[in-house]
Amino acid sequence: MKKIHGIGASKGYAIGKLTLCVNIDDHIQKRSITDIPAELSRLDAAKDAAVEALNAIYMKAIKRVGEANSMIFQIHIMMLQDEDYFNTIQDAIKNEKVNAEYAVWQAGRQFSEMFSQMEDEYMRGRAADVLDISKRLIRNLDKTLANGLDCLTDRSIVGAVDLMPSETVQMDKNLVLAFVTREGSKSSHSAILARTMGIPAVVGLADGYSELTDGISIIVDGAAGDVILEPDEQTLAQYREKQQEFASYQHELALLKGTKAVTKNGTVIEINANIGHPEDVSMVLENDADGIGLFRSEFLYMESSNFPSEEDQFQAYKKVLEKMGGKRVIIRTLDLGADKQVPYLDIPHEENPAMGYRAIRICLDRQELFITQLRALIRASAFGKLAIMFPMIISVEEVKKIKEIVEKVKKDLTEENIAFAPDFELGIMIETPASVILSDLLAKEVDFFSIGTNDLTQYTLAVDRMNHTISKMFDSRHPAVLRMIEKTAESAKNAGIWVGICGESAADTAMTEFYVKIGISELSVTPSMVLELRKAVQQIEL
Repeated sequence: MKKIHGIGASKGYAIGKLTLCVNIDDHIQKRSITDIPAELSRLDAAKDAAVEALNAIYMKAIKRVGEANSMIFQIHIMMLQDEDYFNTIQDAIKNEKVNAEYAVWQAGRQFSEMFSQMEDEYMRGRAADVLDISKRLIRNLDKTLANGLDCLTDRSIVGAVDLMPSETVQMDKNLVLAFVTREGSKSSHSAILARTMGIPAVVGLADGYSELTDGISIIVDGAAGDVILEPDEQTLAQYREKQQEFASYQHELALLKGTKAVTKNGTVIEINANIGHPEDVSMVLENDADGIGLFRSEFLYMESSNFPSEEDQFQAYKKVLEKMGGKRVIIRTLDLGADKQVPYLDIPHEENPAMGYRAIRICLDRQELFITQLRALIRASAFGKLAIMFPMIISVEEVKKIKEIVEKVKKDLTEENIAFAPDFELGIMIETPASVILSDLLAKEVDFFSIGTNDLTQYTLAVDRMNHTISKMFDSRHPAVLRMIEKTAESAKNAGIWVGICGESAADTAMTEFYVKIGISELSVTPSMVLELRKAVQQIEL
């Protein structure tokens, strides 16, 4: 028996035989060709098949993991159709007279390396995606390089150097007990999808991955990040018991549907869900969230080839509000820039986009864009309980300007005899140190605060959470970050407004009691975490 350690990416326990996937890098061969047109024709056919398959995966993924998590496959289609990428492959075939498989492999490595060196965190994230589409093309060109997932007939634990999002989302939970990988991080697309789908996973095994051999018996501990090879009977018994305890825990969580998040001494906490698309509402309702604490409206822009119209946005917001049946829906105005780019915005390259032209800065600079979204939002308020939230605030002047624009939109809609609810809430995200320091003044201008702990941690600690060299320093429990949160809660309390958290640390159950104690009254998390967080609140005795 031997234990190797990685990163626990998705909770749960699995016991079973290991099936190792083919590592394409080990099987690529460089061959000289003479029939260039035939090789280019093979490449075109592989590309067409890849686009067709990705469209099918996208539609399947929407049903399994929601629109927000499915957007990656639309991005993959756009990358496949990128002229620079595809021309690089074609040029290698024409000029170097190499086989298409090698040309794709070479281009994938070249573009991945290029993306990984970029300053923009969004573009760095594309490094893994270009490898994904390259592997898909290669497998279409050479059917012997199938990843093995399609061929599973028995329940197995899957092992791979890395798993791409398109591979993860297609996993059959009836056959895939868990997965382990050499590469990867807790924040990778595949890890996020595994958590959403409820598949135990350990990633980042590094050199330990070389200890794995096809067909051996292993245990995967997705919570601790452990992989146990050839376990003895005593260890097997321990983990079978853990499996039963985990299953019982999942059953207990399901029984919490219909209850409220109330501490033992009667403090009520609102547990909401974060979504990125109207189609995600089904997951919110399935997990019995109290409402929607963050609707990321920028996905409406990211899936469009041009600015979405007022009517398109109105229909999307209306659909969400109606489906939520009177529960509060907090919609964040577009937060484009930084890690979320759309080509039609034509934002110039920035050395430090996380601190650049983004979010509310774009909205106040391009007010026609902002007004279109506000008109759609305010019109939709007639169909449910709406709250509007503005990101990346650093000054009182920004908030006052926003309120002026909102009042003008309301006045215009009234004159046009268009109905809207007069009592929708206006709030801001607290995600910059400036907004924390000014929180006592900002609280006088709005109805609520929502703390975005991802950016607040990044800006407070001066740590880029996407920079793997220093990512271990990114810590939402850092005393400086907690003091920021506490000061914000105090300012909100003094002004008589409510304050919530919608960043990733809202789901950190080790912090729940602290948040409740300092006066946080709302926590918004991924839908799959709602019941677990509700249980954590119910166990608190202040």
